[in-house]
Amino acid sequence: MRRFVIVLPIVACVLLWHFGVIQLNLPPQPVRGVDVSHYQGEIDWPELARQDISFAYVKATEGSGATDDRFLYNWQNARNAGLWVGAYHFFSYDSPGAEQAANFIRNVPKLPDALPPVIDVEFYGPYHRSPADPGTAVPEIRAMADVLREHYGVSPMIYATRRSYRLYIEGNFDDCRLWMRDVFAVPHEDWDFWQYTDRARLKGYSGHEPFIDMNVFSGTRAEFEAY
Repeated sequence: MRRFVIVLPIVACVLLWHFGVIQLNLPPQPVRGVDVSHYQGEIDWPELARQDISFAYVKATEGSGATDDRFLYNWQNARNAGLWVGAYHFFSYDSPGAEQAANFIRNVPKLPDALPPVIDVEFYGPYHRSPADPGTAVPEIRAMADVLREHYGVSPMIYATRRSYRLYIEGNFDDCRLWMRDVFAVPHEDWDFWQYTDRARLKGYSGHEPFIDMNVFSGTRAEFEAY
């Protein structure tokens, strides 16, 4: 009976976190933002912007040929709502990095007030169980980063999970900005952006995905404006 009494609150907390009722991380940084894709469906950007949101990253492309079918709508309407906006690319281990950069460049405008372009390095499909060899993956990520820097004139940012950071990013991309994902604890890395939860619920979107990812900038609001 005593074990049941101890386990029950733990199970209740896990369920409340899973359904987005409670958040494990409550970062003190004042500048918050979202990252979105077609999974959020049609987004009412003015409604979203009213909920203490300063910036948005929107998915643009994936691999060497795929585009997010909500990108242009999200890119333009997030900007119209007064948010700082950037675009991200989901990196594929199955395509050359230069070709992936070309796909991103074809679809993402070069604007002086846009947030830095992002290469999202995580895992998908069989790569969850069998990650790509770093000796193959790192040069392709580097190739993409270099092409993006040359085209957009700014250092790109790399989005990484703890696992992808250890495998591919750590020690190899110190010239790039860093966006860390950790929904359980504060990252120890020197990050610019931190995705602190993937279980937030906000008003203003109608997709099948009930949650939205939340992020913070590492510095003050003045530092973000200068960024």
